[in-house]
Amino acid sequence: MNHDTEKYYIHESSYVDDNVSIGAGTKIWHFCHIQSGAVIGEKCSFGQNVNVGNNVRIGNNVRVQNNVSIYEGVEIEDNVFCGPSCVFTNVTTPRAHFPVHGEYAKTKICEGASLGANSTVVCGHTVGKSALIAAGAVVTKDVKPYALMAGVPAKQIGWVCECGKRLDAALQCTCGRRYKEVNEQLEQMLNA
Repeated sequence: MNHDTEKYYIHESSYVDDNVSIGAGTKIWHFCHIQSGAVIGEKCSFGQNVNVGNNVRIGNNVRVQNNVSIYEGVEIEDNVFCGPSCVFTNVTTPRAHFPVHGEYAKTKICEGASLGANSTVVCGHTVGKSALIAAGAVVTKDVKPYALMAGVPAKQIGWVCECGKRLDAALQCTCGRRYKEVNEQLEQMLNA
């Protein structure tokens, strides 16, 4: 495939298959593989040894650190951070001798969420907007927007601001944003 390297950067050690879309300003560093059908937005960064599976959709301004494999069935929205060696799965009951033949569980990582180093997102779940998954945590259920999740399995231990800082008991952040809880969900207040 003839890539327009004036719009984005691909290190010479990386492989980009045919039928891939890469947005302007994106950088793909050493030893990466971008597989057929992948769509990557603008101004993304992929660290060393990243694999993007077939037909994966990745938004704009996504940061994927070293040693991450994003498998088919995963969708990542804008402004998501994937920490070093975080893990995605796409089959709930894998067996080498019973292949699934392209029937992958869907996983969605919503706008502004952050996945800490060595965290795992078990397939079939959604990580909500601006949620923060702690390093080493294992997500086994849907995560609410702005939730702070830690542990194995991951449990909610608090709330975080859009900027990433932990909210105080009054659901306020040192950055000035304020939130309110509505139906066990967090919403940013308009005057923030």
